[in-house]
Amino acid sequence: MNIGNKLVRKPVIAAIDAGFYYHHQSLLEEPFAHFFDQVIYIRDVPLTDLKQFDTLIIPCRTNAYQLAPLSEQFQDFMKTGGRLVVMGETFPDRWLPNVNFTGMETNFWWWLEEGADLGVRIVDKEHSMAVHVSKEVATWHLHGTLDPLGDNQKSLIATKEGECLMFEDIDSYAPGRLIVTTLDPFFHHGSHFMPTTTLFLERFLTWLSEDQTLKARKSRAA
Repeated sequence: MNIGNKLVRKPVIAAIDAGFYYHHQSLLEEPFAHFFDQVIYIRDVPLTDLKQFDTLIIPCRTNAYQLAPLSEQFQDFMKTGGRLVVMGETFPDRWLPNVNFTGMETNFWWWLEEGADLGVRIVDKEHSMAVHVSKEVATWHLHGTLDPLGDNQKSLIATKEGECLMFEDIDSYAPGRLIVTTLDPFFHHGSHFMPTTTLFLERFLTWLSEDQTLKARKSRAA
């Protein structure tokens, strides 16, 4: 990547494969396979040096009971400068500290109502993610909400009522950071339905692959 004739290293991105068909489709097949420098089978995570990666993604519906024994490894990864991205239906409240999740009954047919609006909103329009991710591509359905704790956890995507659907924590694990969302795009893209989720992943992964803010924070902390 060239910025002002200066060669800038792209972030190194890894993702965990828990063995589900939708993980295989999303992580190992195009149009998204090229975003991942390494895909790690979940049983191999304890044997992997995560510090070689800038960003580690835990895709949708990875089993929380498999993730729980890896919690300290994930926290150490962030504390040494990594960004952990936790996707929907992984129940991070069961395996990460200071994450509050509230499930909800999912309305799969909201779009049939007259004047339908699921109410998804981009909260921080000045955030670098907002250049890529719009409310339209973040709208399909909801499985639950998060309750950000204090000023450390800043809401990035929310409902129109202010219920958090994605937050970023840039302080608790500094110089690394934590992103948690209840959205589940890897599942839907890998299951070949809900086309909006494919657009979301294209925009979201593009942002992660281009974002240099984490590298700058890590360099200052070194």
